[in-house]
Amino acid sequence: MNPEVQTSTRLKDQPQNQSPASNQKLGDSPTVQFHAWGGSAQVNGYIQWVGQQVSNQYNITLNHVKLADTSDAVSRVLAEKAAGNNNQGSVNLIWINGENFAAMKRHDLLLKDWADSIPNFALTNPSRNPAMITDFGIATEGQEAPWGKASMVFYYNNHFVEKPPLNVHELLTFAKQYPGRFTYPLPNDYLGISFLKYAAIALNEEHQYLLYQPVTDTALAKVTPALFKYLDTLHPLMYKQGDYMVRQASQLQRLMGASELLLAFSFTAAEIPSAVNRFDLPKNIRTYAMQDGSLANVHFIGITYNTENVAAAKQVVNFLLSPQAQAKKQQLTVWGDDSVLDFSLLSANDKALFKSTSHHASALNKENTVPLFAEPHSSWTDAIRRAWFARYGERF
Repeated sequence: MNPEVQTSTRLKDQPQNQSPASNQKLGDSPTVQFHAWGGSAQVNGYIQWVGQQVSNQYNITLNHVKLADTSDAVSRVLAEKAAGNNNQGSVNLIWINGENFAAMKRHDLLLKDWADSIPNFALTNPSRNPAMITDFGIATEGQEAPWGKASMVFYYNNHFVEKPPLNVHELLTFAKQYPGRFTYPLPNDYLGISFLKYAAIALNEEHQYLLYQPVTDTALAKVTPALFKYLDTLHPLMYKQGDYMVRQASQLQRLMGASELLLAFSFTAAEIPSAVNRFDLPKNIRTYAMQDGSLANVHFIGITYNTENVAAAKQVVNFLLSPQAQAKKQQLTVWGDDSVLDFSLLSANDKALFKSTSHHASALNKENTVPLFAEPHSSWTDAIRRAWFARYGERF
């Protein structure tokens, strides 16, 4: 029998939240420490909801350890390994991707070969969707499971801006037309480095392929000239003539709310209409994606190698990949994070969970499709960041 057909039939006929751990005695409310970014009220609220669900359904206590920087949790696991703590780790689940995953994989800090044992992982259809098993160009090899997708979106105030820029070149024209009304965060911030990666891809059509291979000095020397030529022109046109740059992504939204900026960007499309509803952003804000390409990635969950309650951790991940949890997460009023599930493998009842009748004037119109830029190989993140600070860092 075709294994894909067999998997699809099994998952449609059986309860979606079942896992090898669900029929086992997990003990008296085992606790799973979930280290995840805590900088968004929507994300925090969703994880709180997940905690309530796994408590009610599986008697698991989920503790969200809110992180400002995921590397802090990576460093903690590394320190525990150095101290010989190999079975009672303080980090159980960790929301990671990119360079943090690469570091954890390199130092053997993640549980190996577990993702395939999660029944709902098959609903991502990894055999036909390599993005589910590739993290910033690195094979996941069963060491993490996907739980959401995100892509870069831009948003503008249409009270002042009639036509927003639709590609990286028009963005420069916009900056000339509206000097001081656009900026990007320092590349220490995830959104700042994301902007640089987007620009590097869009400006290097001839050398794009190099960005999807491990970085070399030769490759960097081919990619950065176009990027730096562009930034040299852009910086004097930015907010405060580029002499001051925000340090965190959240500061972009505050400057947009004060109408000091007229254009900004985000990796969380749903946060924009939510901010409008909270009156943190003006009602004239509109969201869109660049037509030359939108930087996109899949984010993942890892289980650390020294997790004590592995069965409970797996159960939480299996729930996160259930149609119920994925549909809840995709709701605009909850998070608005795109699902990683392959809808062709879902039953009609499960597909119905994702239907939405709500619309918001400031929300991204997902009917307008644009090309997606995959994240470059993880080695490029540090390379581009270092090159940026070597050229511009003296001012900051």
